[in-house]
Amino acid sequence: MHEKKNTILIVDSDPQIQKSMANLLDSTDFKIVECLVGKQAAQLNMLIKPDLVLLDLTLADIEGKDVITAIREQSQVPIIILTARKEDDDIIMALNTGASDYIIRPFNTGVLLARIYACLRRSVVDKVGVPEIKNGALRMDLVRHEVFLNDELVGFTPKEYNLLRYFIVHRGKMLSHKQILRDIWGPAHTDDMQYLRVYVGLVRSKIEKNPSLPAFITTAPGVGYRMELSEIAA
Repeated sequence: MHEKKNTILIVDSDPQIQKSMANLLDSTDFKIVECLVGKQAAQLNMLIKPDLVLLDLTLADIEGKDVITAIREQSQVPIIILTARKEDDDIIMALNTGASDYIIRPFNTGVLLARIYACLRRSVVDKVGVPEIKNGALRMDLVRHEVFLNDELVGFTPKEYNLLRYFIVHRGKMLSHKQILRDIWGPAHTDDMQYLRVYVGLVRSKIEKNPSLPAFITTAPGVGYRMELSEIAA
């Protein structure tokens, strides 16, 4: 089954625009979450933790600038303003309030996608330091959420991807079971050891030449796991 990649929260009070934007972005492998009112946007941002927010300044309930402020109190998720408002004062206000970019309707589809990926790239670099990480034959594109082994694309579910990303970002370090479970699944799951073993097994099955004798993700019995530093092709 094909999995969607980056999650985009679209905040716009016009259902037709929501539909057209969802159709456009869904076709490029984004997972879309729609929000018609500004007051729910901050709640959704906390709940789903999107990779990027597309926000109209003119909403049915509150001003878009108030949505920017509310989201910025929670996170540094990229926010692109996508609006018909083209006055300089609106642009300056949005950017000074915390928007990452500003696009005026009507827009060119190619330009929108380029701006989205540019924002995602900057966000990843801010968090990790680089847009792509390599470890031997394994390569992860942290912007497009893609995994390559020996330059061949390998399919991962979102949770498998998040786990592998966690390992490769912390490559060379011993990670305890509780640490991994807390950071990937949340504080309520720190004792779900069997859950972690299942997912480590799934990841190994996709990146290891011999999953029963892993070279990338090794086990320290009773302690946790470590992604070994590798310069050798799988």
